[in-house]
Amino acid sequence: MSRPVTDVTAHRFAALLSRDQSAGRLPSVVAGVVRHGSLAWSGCHGGHTGGEEPSTDLQYRIGSISKTMTAILVVQLRDEGVLDLADRLDQHLPGVGYGDRTIRSLLSHSSGMQSEPAGSWWERSPGNSFEELATGIDDSQTVHPVGATYHYTNLAYGLLGEVVARHTGRTWWEQVKERILRPLEMTRTSYHPEAPAATGYSVHHFAGTLTEEPAQDTGAMAAAGQVWSTVGDLAKYAAFLAEGDEAVLSRARLDELAMPQSGTLAGAATGGYGLGLRLLIGGSGVLVGHTGSMPGFLAGLFVDRVRRTAAVCLANGTTGLRTEGLPSDLLSALEELEPTIAPAWEPVGNVPEEVAEILGLWHWGNTGYSFAYDGREVVISQLGSQVTSHRFRPQGDGTFLGSVGYHHGETLHVVRNNDGSINHLACATFIYTRTPYDPRAPIPGAG
Repeated sequence: MSRPVTDVTAHRFAALLSRDQSAGRLPSVVAGVVRHGSLAWSGCHGGHTGGEEPSTDLQYRIGSISKTMTAILVVQLRDEGVLDLADRLDQHLPGVGYGDRTIRSLLSHSSGMQSEPAGSWWERSPGNSFEELATGIDDSQTVHPVGATYHYTNLAYGLLGEVVARHTGRTWWEQVKERILRPLEMTRTSYHPEAPAATGYSVHHFAGTLTEEPAQDTGAMAAAGQVWSTVGDLAKYAAFLAEGDEAVLSRARLDELAMPQSGTLAGAATGGYGLGLRLLIGGSGVLVGHTGSMPGFLAGLFVDRVRRTAAVCLANGTTGLRTEGLPSDLLSALEELEPTIAPAWEPVGNVPEEVAEILGLWHWGNTGYSFAYDGREVVISQLGSQVTSHRFRPQGDGTFLGSVGYHHGETLHVVRNNDGSINHLACATFIYTRTPYDPRAPIPGAG
C-alpha cells in the first residue's frame, strides 16, 4: 500500500487541480496520483456533476483511453498466434477499405488513413453496426502514405475492435471485461454509465452556461472511445501499466507497447506514439498513457514506469482540461516535493563465467570502453563518460543480446583463438579488442 502524500504535497496538487478547473471553466474535475501500485492522493474541484458529489468512485467517460485496452487485446491475440502485427488488415477484415495497411500501422496511427469514419460526428451520434461503418470506408480519403507520419485516426481503432471480435467470436467489450477488467479488478469500469456517474456538459463560450451532451452508444466505433471509468479504477489500470500483470500483459510486453512507432516533426521534441500508448517527454524520461475526449468529457492518464508513479484526471466538460499537462504537472510536483528514493545498490552475488571473461577494458579502434556487470546485463560505457553506450543481456549460450544503445536487438559474439582464449568480440561489423587495433583481429567496421 502506498503511503499518503504529505499535507504540503496534497495542497500543491489541489492548487494545480483548481487552476485547471478555473481556467478551463470545467463543471468538475477529479484527479488521483498513484505511487507504488496504489492511490496516494485524490482530489476534486468544482461540483457540477449533475447530482453526485465528485469522488474517486464517480464515473466519467474516458474516451480514447479505451484505445489502450484495444491495443492490449490485439497484442494478446498476437501472443496467442491468432495474428501478427505485420499482417495486412484484409487478412482479417476482407473487403474492407484500407486492406493493405498493417495491424501495426493501425495501432501506431501511422496507417495514413482518414481520422474519422464517414457520416455524422460519430462521438455525438447513435452508433452504427460494423456493416454500416464498413460501407463508408474506402481508400479515397487517404491522407498520407503508409508509415510517412503519425496521423491520429479513430477509424483505425474501430476496425481493430472488429478484428478482435471476429477472432474471438465475442464482442470487443466482452473481451475487454474478460481479459482486462476482471483480472485487474476494475469493477467500476463499464460500457454504459453506471450510477453514480457524472453528466457531460459543454460550456457556452460567452454566457458560461452549461449544455448537457448526449452519451451515445458508439456502436462499431466503441473500441475507439466508449468506456466509462473512475479515478479509483484508473489508478488500478495505471499501476498495471507501470508494472505489468501476467494475467493481462507482462512488463516486457508493455515495454513493446511503449516503444516509439510514429511521430511528427512538430511533436518530435515532446513525444510520440507507440502501440496504443501516447508517449510524453517528462518524469524520469518518458511518460506513457493516453488522453481521452468525448462530448461532455475529458480524461488523461500518464505513467512514469521507472518511478512507478502515475496521475489520472477526469472532467465533465467538452473542452478546457489539459489532458496531458495536468497529469505531467502532478507528477512533476510529486517528484519535486517527495523525490523518488533510488533502490539501494546491492553487490552482485554471482557472475556467470561467460560474463566474467569479457569484463574490463575493450577497444573499438583506439577508443576505450568499460565492460561492467550489474547483476543482469553487461553495461558498456566509453572511458571517461558516465553515459551508458550499450547494454547486452547474457543469453546462456555464450552470446549476448543488445538491449540498449546502437546494438539494440543485435548479438555480440565471443570469437576465440584455437586454444580457447578470446581473440575479439564482434557485433555486426563492430570489433572489440583488448588493445587498440589489435592486428590479430579483423579490421573493425565503421558505424
